[in-house]
Amino acid sequence: MAVTLAVTSGRGAWRYSWQRRAGFFADVCSGVSLRAASARLGASTTTTVRWWQESAGMELQMGPGGSLAQVPPPGGGWVGDKLTARERDEIAVGLAAGLSQAEIARRIGRSASTVSREVRRNAGPDGTYYASVAHAKAYQRSRRPKGCKLDGRGDLIASITEWLDQGWSPKLIAAVLARRAGADHTARVSHETIYQSLYVQARGHLRADLYRCLSTRRSARKSRTATRRGAGPFTEAFTISQRPAEVADRAVPGHWEGDLILGAGGRSAIGTLVERSTRFTILLHLPGRHTAEEVAAAMIAAMGELPDHLRRSITWDRGSELADWRDIQLALNTTLYFCDPHSPWQRGSNENTNRLLRHWFEKGSDLSVHSPAELRRVQDLLNSRPRPTLDLKTPAQALAEYLEQQAA
Repeated sequence: MAVTLAVTSGRGAWRYSWQRRAGFFADVCSGVSLRAASARLGASTTTTVRWWQESAGMELQMGPGGSLAQVPPPGGGWVGDKLTARERDEIAVGLAAGLSQAEIARRIGRSASTVSREVRRNAGPDGTYYASVAHAKAYQRSRRPKGCKLDGRGDLIASITEWLDQGWSPKLIAAVLARRAGADHTARVSHETIYQSLYVQARGHLRADLYRCLSTRRSARKSRTATRRGAGPFTEAFTISQRPAEVADRAVPGHWEGDLILGAGGRSAIGTLVERSTRFTILLHLPGRHTAEEVAAAMIAAMGELPDHLRRSITWDRGSELADWRDIQLALNTTLYFCDPHSPWQRGSNENTNRLLRHWFEKGSDLSVHSPAELRRVQDLLNSRPRPTLDLKTPAQALAEYLEQQAA
């Protein structure tokens, strides 16, 4: 196929066919210096430098007459590369012949979107696509040091640091940044970027001690394999398998999940209740030994203030602290369901909330020192935190909206 490219820049540039210019670019991209490739073509360096600037735009070592810094392997297909050098040759020839990108994609057995993305990313500044140049650009892109999105972004670092100090999770921070940034992708980061900045010392973008603000307090990633030891069987109690379907779909508020978070040596505890639909949280003050009698009294006092339609059911772990579950059912006119042994995921909302609460109530500490006023303060902070599961509404907002609907 004889393809002649109409060249308007540079005196006499029209004399060089598309194939000859493609050969020149292939020489430079294979490691030949631009000066040597120009001599091989019989063109002046002034002309070929202009070609390189217009159709390649990559930096050369040792000035305009130098060579390419990173020479790609001839066959392509390195790790992370989708197209081979041969496929790029076929794309270049097809475009020069006037074929549509869809037709080129059909001929090389690729999707049209792959060809479109390849041309958009790897064509030269003047929009001309040369296979060797595209191949070299793709290779350089795959090898360049990957910078962090927090580089030079003091505004993002300040916001992330402030929210981590308040106990926000990296996932929540990423969601809020994305909502705030809108279409500006430079003003958002993923939760993985935040974790890497916390865990990878070489990043160095966030304070070294900020990992302590995570619910796990871990300075490095660790697989979670431990399971919680369950209590004895509750032979006459309702099991989670008997729970009605409306509880599982979270469509109707009023269904709660509960458990205890324990202090040092299991000698102190705080009770936690989370409404499944709105994620609204209630904390139970347990200053004594968190016996079944004390837990029942605290739960009855806290939930007795709720309207009847917000006390539909409670799901709890099989812990001895709920041995007086019959008294709770009777006093609150509700139904208690108990999870299967060693199955904390069956109270997923409560487990997640308990992890968040460790920002204020650290593992291994004495939880009995926290007053009812302090529990109320933390409860209010948690209920005013945006939640991704609520489309970034707060639990307090979600509950208020539901109560307004019921009153209307």
